[in-house]
Amino acid sequence: MPKSPLRISLDLALTGAGAPSPTRYGKALGGTVAALEWLRTQHKDKTLELLGIPARTDDVRAATRRAAALKGFTTVAVLGIGGSSLGGQALTALRKSGKPFVEFHDNPDPFSWSKALKRFDLKKTHFVAISKSGGTAETLMQVLTAADALEKAGVRALEKHFTVITEPHKSALADFADSIDAVKLDHPLGVGGRYSVLTMVGLLPALLMGLNVKQLRAGAQAVLKDVLGAGSPGEAPAAVGAALHQALSEEGKLATTVLWPYADDLAVFGGWWRQLWAESLGKDGKGSTPVSVLGPVDQHSQLQMFRDGPGTALFTLVTVDTKGKGPTAPRARAKALGLQYLAGKKLGDLVDAEARATAQTLFKNGRPVRHIHLPQVDEFHVGALMMHFMLETIIMGRLMGVDPFDQPGVEEGKILAREYLAQ
Repeated sequence: MPKSPLRISLDLALTGAGAPSPTRYGKALGGTVAALEWLRTQHKDKTLELLGIPARTDDVRAATRRAAALKGFTTVAVLGIGGSSLGGQALTALRKSGKPFVEFHDNPDPFSWSKALKRFDLKKTHFVAISKSGGTAETLMQVLTAADALEKAGVRALEKHFTVITEPHKSALADFADSIDAVKLDHPLGVGGRYSVLTMVGLLPALLMGLNVKQLRAGAQAVLKDVLGAGSPGEAPAAVGAALHQALSEEGKLATTVLWPYADDLAVFGGWWRQLWAESLGKDGKGSTPVSVLGPVDQHSQLQMFRDGPGTALFTLVTVDTKGKGPTAPRARAKALGLQYLAGKKLGDLVDAEARATAQTLFKNGRPVRHIHLPQVDEFHVGALMMHFMLETIIMGRLMGVDPFDQPGVEEGKILAREYLAQ
C-alpha cells in the first residue's frame, strides 16, 4: 500500500483573495507542534485509546465470530444514535453483501419505527443495539419496543435476536442483555461514540456487510503513522488542515466548513463527519458549522450561495478517479444534437471536469478551497479518510483551546428530555 493514501492540496486555499495571511497561517501551523507532540505522547503511553485501535486484532476476531453467528438472519437492524450509528452508516456505500441485509435505525421517529417493525419478518430479524453509556433513551426505547414486538410475534428465545454493544459496566442496556442472556460486546471505555467507527461499533456492521475491516484499519493506521512520524507540522496533513481552519477563523473568515465529495459512495460519509466536527468543536462560543454537500448535484442547488453569499466558508472538495470511467456518450448522436463537447466523453469525464470547475469558480470568487483526492472509494481509503478527519478534529480542538472529546450540550439535552418524560 502507498505510504500516503490521500493526496491533499491547499493550493487554492493558501493563495488568492480568500486565503488567510501567510503570517496568520504560519502562526497557526506553528501552534500544532504542541498538539502533535501531545498525540505522540498519548500514542506512546497508550493514554488515548483511539490511537491504538487500528493496530488491535482481538476485537476483530470477536466481531468476526459474532458476524458469522448472525448469517442465518434475513435482516440485521442496527439500533443506535449519533456516533453509535453514523460511522456504520458511512460504511454502507462499501456494502458487498446483502445477506443478512444491514439497515440502520437511528432517528426514533414513531411512525417510521412502527412501519419497520411491521415490515420486518421478526423471526428472521436480529437487532444490534449500540450505546456507549448503555443509557441512551432513544436506543432503549427501540430495544424495549422491538423485544415487545418479537414476543407478540411468538418469539420466545429473545437472546437469539439481540446483540448489545456497550461499555463493560452496569447500565440499563447491559441489564437488558443480561435479563435475556443476550451476547454483549465491549464498547471501548476510552473511545467516544463519534470516534468509535473503527471499534466494535463499526466493525460488526461492516463485517455483516462483507467489508474487509483489516483494510479499513490499515488505511487508518497508514494515516496515523504519517502524522505521528511527520518531521514538521507541514508534513502532517491533519495538522495542516487544522492550521488552515484556525487561521481562517482568527481572521473572521470561517463560519462554515463545507465537505464536498464528488462521489455517491461518499454521500453518507458526510453525516459521520458532521457530527465529528460539530460535537467536538462547537463549544465556548467557538467553532464552525459543518455542512456536507454532494457533487455535482449541489452545484445546481447551492453553488450560487457558496460563490456569492457571505463568504465565510472553507470548502473541502473530495474527489476520486472518475476520468475515463463510466458509459460513453455516442459521438454521432451527441454531434447531431450540437453537443460536440460531450461526443465520445465518458460520464466520469464530466464529473471530473465539474469538480475542477467548481474548485476554480469558488477560488476565483475569493473562497478558499482544499482538495482531497483518493484513487477509489474502498475500505483502505475510507479508513484513511476517517482517521485523517479524526486527527484533524483533535488537533483543531487543541488549537482552539476546547476539549474535542466531551459534549456538554448533548448531555444537557438528554437530562432535560428525561425530566420532561417524567412529568
